[in-house]
Amino acid sequence: MSRIVVVSNRVPVPQGNAGQAGGLAVALLGLMQRRGGLWFGWSGAVTDANAPPGLTQRGGVGYATIDLTEAEHRGYYTGYSNGVLWPMLHGLPHLMSFRRQDLDIYRKVNRRFADNLVPLLRRDDRIWVHDYHLLALPGALRQRGVLGATGFFLHVPFPAPDAAAVAPGIRGLVQDVLQSDLLGFQTAADRDNFAATAVGFAGAARLSEDVLELGGRPVRLGIFPAEIAAPEFAATAAAQAASEPYQLLARSLRGQALLLGVDRLDPTKGLPERLEAFRRVVARRAPRSLAMLQIAAPSREEVMAYRRLRQELDSAAGAINSEFGEPDWVPLRLLARPQTRDTVAGFMRQARVGVVTPIRDGMNLVAKEYVAAQDPADPGVLVLSRFAGAAAQLSSALLVNPHDAEGMAETICAALDMPLDERRARWRECWEAIADASPEGWGEAFLRALSPEDLARLPVAGTA
Repeated sequence: MSRIVVVSNRVPVPQGNAGQAGGLAVALLGLMQRRGGLWFGWSGAVTDANAPPGLTQRGGVGYATIDLTEAEHRGYYTGYSNGVLWPMLHGLPHLMSFRRQDLDIYRKVNRRFADNLVPLLRRDDRIWVHDYHLLALPGALRQRGVLGATGFFLHVPFPAPDAAAVAPGIRGLVQDVLQSDLLGFQTAADRDNFAATAVGFAGAARLSEDVLELGGRPVRLGIFPAEIAAPEFAATAAAQAASEPYQLLARSLRGQALLLGVDRLDPTKGLPERLEAFRRVVARRAPRSLAMLQIAAPSREEVMAYRRLRQELDSAAGAINSEFGEPDWVPLRLLARPQTRDTVAGFMRQARVGVVTPIRDGMNLVAKEYVAAQDPADPGVLVLSRFAGAAAQLSSALLVNPHDAEGMAETICAALDMPLDERRARWRECWEAIADASPEGWGEAFLRALSPEDLARLPVAGTA
């Protein structure tokens, strides 16, 4: 059985004998441990000079990490990855900040990943590259003679061609990522937007719905929605009823209906728009009848747009509480620090309304976690942005336009007033969409499509 080689921007090296929870680790570690695997990427450290990869073995999985220099971190990570690609991919070009040297460093770091990875590869490895930080890596690997099966998965959305074209350098990066054998996306819309961009700006031809051709090479396109372990998360949420954080929150609410948002502090999450919608909800409801808890853990604090967002949210939260609050009640609780996964699961179970309203999101697993956390006998209601990838699966949620604060406010009020029978019916449809899926199943599906047997079924170049 071929070894799996995962390549990602950051590597989740377990500390001691403890495993890593969440994200890629949950989805892939089980697969890698069964087959034998290697995880390669950035260590998270910023140092003065380049050095060979550091190697760590944990069970059947090897971890190989390299450090970045300060200039590489500034140009590759903060500059081009998060200053250009992240806002472009999420349809927020006004947040882009481009410097030509950042694109050059982004490509240089992708080449350095390839230079350090190639000596560690075996002939029959299956290489799985992850996310927008490494769009240039498949091309760099091919240039270094790597011929093994190579897949790439984009965890974030991909916009329409004209929106993608605003990112300087995107044509070359699309050509580089098309050196993969398989490209995976969260939704059909993301796949089709990428295909149209590849055809319109990068010289590719679309042979069929799921096959592109560039330079005589066929490349498969696939849809692989990221998943959670829903039954496991449901059990965690139910068990939290006895925990101290759950009990403290429940006592503090004193019977008020709880609205809950759980996000990274990020411009793509639609947080200012959400708070404005909540302000309108509070204005039309009885005082002390509801409260909102918004968890917004800081991220990428070195990026100016993120620092400005923190200031904007602090100001908006203060304005809401000063306008509507009472001496013994404030409508909005804003926590700009992370909470444990178990604690959040318990908060989700208490929430009458889960408010998940990103401007744009590749999937948004928080929406699926909120559904899983609910009490089937008395479930809450999910209010979900129609621009989150999860909306394609959770169609019985209340879908909203995150740009329409008044429309969101009306929908949140409808969620608060929804009869029990309708809440149960909507929850059941959402639950059935996620109950039998799993992160490991997601990984298995991608790797099956990357198998030599499946890749052999691709059309011969020049045929349709």
